[in-house]
Amino acid sequence: MPSRVPPASRAATPGDLSWTSLVGAGLSLRVARRRRVVADRARWQRGTARIQADTLRALLTKAQRTAFGREHGFARLASITDAGELQRAYREAVPLRDWLGFQDHIARMREAGEPDVLWPGLVKRFAQTSGTTAGDKFIPVSDEMMRSNYRASLDIFCALIARGVSIPRMMGGRCLFLGGSSDLRAGEHGIVTADLSGLVTPLIRWPLSTIYSPGPEIALLSDWPEKLEAMAELSMRQDIRFISGMPSWAGVLMQRVLEKTAEPTIRDVWPNLSVFVHGGVKYDPFRARVAELYSGDAREDIPVRHELYPASEAFVAMQDTPGDPGMRLLADIGVHYEFVPFEQIDSDATEAFTAGEVERGQKYVVVLSSCAGLWRYVLGDLVEFDDVPDGLEGRPGTGPARLRSVGRHRHFINAFGENLIGEHIEAGVARAARETGLSHGEFTAAPVYPGEGRRAGLELVIEIAPGAGPDALAAFVRTFDAGVKAENVDYTTKRTDDVGMAPPTLTPVPPGTFHAWMASRGKLGGQHKCPRCANHREIVDSVRLAAPAQP
Repeated sequence: MPSRVPPASRAATPGDLSWTSLVGAGLSLRVARRRRVVADRARWQRGTARIQADTLRALLTKAQRTAFGREHGFARLASITDAGELQRAYREAVPLRDWLGFQDHIARMREAGEPDVLWPGLVKRFAQTSGTTAGDKFIPVSDEMMRSNYRASLDIFCALIARGVSIPRMMGGRCLFLGGSSDLRAGEHGIVTADLSGLVTPLIRWPLSTIYSPGPEIALLSDWPEKLEAMAELSMRQDIRFISGMPSWAGVLMQRVLEKTAEPTIRDVWPNLSVFVHGGVKYDPFRARVAELYSGDAREDIPVRHELYPASEAFVAMQDTPGDPGMRLLADIGVHYEFVPFEQIDSDATEAFTAGEVERGQKYVVVLSSCAGLWRYVLGDLVEFDDVPDGLEGRPGTGPARLRSVGRHRHFINAFGENLIGEHIEAGVARAARETGLSHGEFTAAPVYPGEGRRAGLELVIEIAPGAGPDALAAFVRTFDAGVKAENVDYTTKRTDDVGMAPPTLTPVPPGTFHAWMASRGKLGGQHKCPRCANHREIVDSVRLAAPAQP
């Protein structure tokens, strides 16, 4: 039986509060100058294109003597003075590659300990990440990339201060980070492999270690269920004021904390919790569930939420306006970005555009060149710009480069001309949850192919808590259908009068089904994401098989 934990046991002592507040005060001073830069929207509108060109030149100069740099003429490219010409010449000299295109280079670096392959010197850290198209991937994380990620993390605090968050007060308690399964594996040549959170955890030193939760011992646990249980057991007795992690996993942790404490809401457990920094998946589909866990009311969420666009390869963007889903491209942290139109990514004549050349409303695949030696690397994420900066050649912009992540370019559904991407599925689920009030967990969608007794359509497999009756499920799928129609004209056309596609079907599965499926694939952890859709049925069929038996 769960036992109520007295609130006093979770409050920081006066001495702890004073000391940790000093850490927050020091951090506030540390970012004071950067705050002015981050807040200067005119600078980002006018300067992003130039900053990105200078970043590319600096990267090429740094890596010109590497094996890859010599092979592709980086020294010649870096000498080009005109920014526009430099970027055009770079595209001509270096073809687009996904991770498989770098696999042999990375094996030389990681397994053989060969220096100066993609990046100068010996890269001693590699982030392991689960690829959606290439299996496990090992991403180089140079010292320069660690500094890039650090600079991006400072921008988070700049943004929070701009939103009125008192960093000393926030750090008067504990900051909880829901990282991945962070087991560190050291190989030959002093090279370490882990997920990105595992690489970062050992670098957390005093005084930040005084406010960091769950601490290195729990953070470095490789078994995710064991780690989640340990985090719940520890954090329910702490004064948690800040949480960082994916919304889906944050909800799982909060639910476990409530089960352990027998408290009605997370606000009763962590009365000083005020900030939730999240990324990895869209928040909207999980908004109602997180709010219910926090306050007992789906309309009353954690007071300050700040969205990030992180990746193992680089920190891409973060929210800069409260309530606006657009995120500002992090143009000045040592990564150069290009954007390939979605419909051209598999074309032989692929175009690519810099941040100063993109258009609003167009879907692009993100391509990056990093300070860890990935060159014109196809990240695979789909983005859409809400604002674009001034161009190098005089094109007026509308603001800083601000984008939204709308899916993965290999995750789509187009079995019948419906042209759906992850964003459309997420929007439909978010609308259904909002309008029906039905609580849900993870979800994915796939086409239903016509056959005996069934018509072409769409299937949504989604975790629904036991007790939802047929009427509630029917209302959910109707609202989901309307939400997807509102996002996609091709789907609307196919669904008109049920001629091209039948109404979607909803397959409810018990909570925990998707995590069981991920565990069966060795992909369970705080940095692994469930695909939102696929143009085949392998995922939905395997998820169904992973569903626990109903009592």
